Amino acid sequence: MIKNTLRLALIFFCLTSIQNLLAQTRLENQTVTDLNKTPNYAFGVSDEDGLRGALGMYEVLISNGVQVENFEIIVKGPVVKTMIKGSQLEKDLEKYREKVRISICNIAMKRQGVAEEDLFPGLTVVETATIRMLQLQALGYNTIQ
Repeated sequence: MIKNTLRLALIFFCLTSIQNLLAQTRLENQTVTDLNKTPNYAFGVSDEDGLRGALGMYEVLISNGVQVENFEIIVKGPVVKTMIKGSQLEKDLEKYREKVRISICNIAMKRQGVAEEDLFPGLTVVETATIRMLQLQALGYNTIQ
């Protein structure tokens, strides 16, 4: 029991440290100028590390003065099981609620046995992660999957 608690605490510390390091990344002026040409971003993720990495990238962009009009994370895969009401992830994502749109793949929800009413508030269910990503690309978003 203590061993598992220590292991979880270590994992949480590592993830938090990675996110903090990303937020401290300084971008070159030319990079910021280039990124400001297309202020819309979308990230496709399938695990919690990817989700936290995308949020870390949001912090990097904002802390470097990059203009972000829209920032969307499209979630698919097993991580959808952790996006339920009352979860730790709900608490962790609260500070991003008005800043970052988080879309959840309906197919992944069905595969993982998660109903829409189980999700915490602020999440948007989309038909499929792939179609949503293609839609955002068609709208000129910078995308990473």
